[in-house]
Amino acid sequence: MIQITARISDDLASQIDAAAARLNHSRAQVVRQALEYYLEDFEDLRLGLERLSDPADPILDWDKVRRELLDKD
Repeated sequence: MIQITARISDDLASQIDAAAARLNHSRAQVVRQALEYYLEDFEDLRLGLERLSDPADPILDWDKVRRELLDKD
């Protein structure tokens, strides 16, 4: 594994330590998991924005879609 060093505020370090204590994990485990979650969310957001800017992707009218779904038996 590679080691990364970063400077963080005392408040953020306290929050990480509190989360680690509640989860019974090390500080490193909490930071690693937080980064993994962040990067997953970042990728999801990137894909969403990419799809929203795709001119070939049709824009749906929510009222029309809702009517079509509710009219079906």
